[in-house]
Amino acid sequence: MFDINTRLKSLKRPRLLARSVRFGLDDYRRDVHLKRLLHCDSMPRPADAIMQLFDLEAEVNTLREEKSGAYSVARHVEILIALAGEAQMMQAAARPLS
Repeated sequence: MFDINTRLKSLKRPRLLARSVRFGLDDYRRDVHLKRLLHCDSMPRPADAIMQLFDLEAEVNTLREEKSGAYSVARHVEILIALAGEAQMMQAAARPLS
C-alpha cells in the first residue's frame, strides 16, 4: 500500500482538471469545503481527510472514465481542490519550525 505522499504524486488526471485545481486552490476554505464534501461535524486531521477524499475522488473519476451522465466536473474539481489543500496543510505541519 502506498503512503499518502506517494499516492498524491501518482495521481494523474487530465490537464484541464489539474489546471482548474491550481486556480481554485487559493480559495479553498477547509471549514466550508471539507465539511460539505465529507459531511462531518468535526474537522478530521489532514491525513485522515486526504484518505477520505481519495475514496471520493476515485468514485467520481470512475464516473468520468465511464462517461456516466451522473459525472459532475464541478464536484470532481471541488474534491481535487480539497485534496490539494489538505495535502498542503499536511506538508506544512510536517515542516520543522526554524
